[in-house]
Amino acid sequence: KHIEPKPKRSKNNARARNNMASQNTDDEVVNPHFGTKTIHAGQAPDEITGAVMTPIYTASTYEFDTADKVHPKNALYGRVNNPTREPLEECVATLENAKYGVAFSSGLAAIQSVVNLCRTEDHILCGDDAYGGTQEMLRDVCANLHEYDVQFTDMTNYDQLDTLFKPTTKMVMAESPTNPTMKVSDLKRLADLAHKHGAILAVDNTFMTPYLCNPLDLGADVVVHSGTKYINGHSDIIMGIVVTNDEEIFKNIKYAQRVFGSIPSPFDCYLALRGLKTLHIRVNQHLKNTRVIAEYLEKDPRIEKVLWPGLPSHPQHELAKKQSRGPGGSGVLSFYIKGNLDDVKNFLRNVKLIHLAASLGAVESLIEHPATMTHAEVDIESRNKVGITDNLIRFSVGLEDADDLIKDIDQALQAAGIA
Repeated sequence: KHIEPKPKRSKNNARARNNMASQNTDDEVVNPHFGTKTIHAGQAPDEITGAVMTPIYTASTYEFDTADKVHPKNALYGRVNNPTREPLEECVATLENAKYGVAFSSGLAAIQSVVNLCRTEDHILCGDDAYGGTQEMLRDVCANLHEYDVQFTDMTNYDQLDTLFKPTTKMVMAESPTNPTMKVSDLKRLADLAHKHGAILAVDNTFMTPYLCNPLDLGADVVVHSGTKYINGHSDIIMGIVVTNDEEIFKNIKYAQRVFGSIPSPFDCYLALRGLKTLHIRVNQHLKNTRVIAEYLEKDPRIEKVLWPGLPSHPQHELAKKQSRGPGGSGVLSFYIKGNLDDVKNFLRNVKLIHLAASLGAVESLIEHPATMTHAEVDIESRNKVGITDNLIRFSVGLEDADDLIKDIDQALQAAGIA
């Protein structure tokens, strides 16, 4: 039996959920709070069944009305658009105060789409302590294979940065805080510098999430997320998302999604939508745990230094607080152990509750060694120059009880013989 659509049930609900802005109409929620947007933005009840959760549409192709006219819902082909993916894209865009969102099969695929805004011989400025995968793409693929002019520099030294722009500079790529040394850039200042020289600013906002910081509001032109991390939050998908308010940038990013086909599966989009609904709750608890652990580590004589922008001892603490809704940091911190590489390996070998794994932003705590894991492809001289030394450890603090995590760190330090 054919199930008829229920327009009366969904029409106004869809309009309200797909217009989570500040405009005041009879059918819209005016100025909804962040938690409300995570649950409702872009996510109207299904028009066929009334399902309140976005269904998983696995179809690879869709029927046309005629040979030259697509279905009224504009579904065309699974690579081009998908009714499960589009609500996710709209929801993340809404949370970032953006007009457009585009989802990809990984964070690096999302970054690739942004880099594709440049052309051969265009000049790109990138942070010298950026994620190792970003550095590898820019250095080995963009520079070596496609002849982009890529330059790595300190994104907190603004006077020096100002001198590095060229007539061919097309893009500034920044992380704030940086991965894994936790340096915080003044995003408004970076945007002003980029725009003064006719370039665009792209910001990786994975660590801070849309809940803590919205770089577009500070002048960035495009924002990237690894949806694998906090947006999903459960270590069970790989995904990237790009958002922007610039229509031309959006068209280029969407074109890259279509022609390269780097799309997330409908099931992964469903999981990301589900994860988003608790983002604000999870991040708040991540922050509580991270503060407790950062303060504990800072007092521990076995620890040389703690890097977390939420600590008053961090050199950019006040700036971090200014451009964040939280304490300035995220749920990730880094710290230097008083010891050598063997001591670090022994410590990591002895953690029991915390997982030794190369990711972050999940409900479970994850710890990793940047020099041999996430930044292993960066040459040792460059690593040491920016502080990614053999005794640096990155810790993504999960949602376990903070006391249990502290006990695990303490026993692992003892077992490793670190005094």
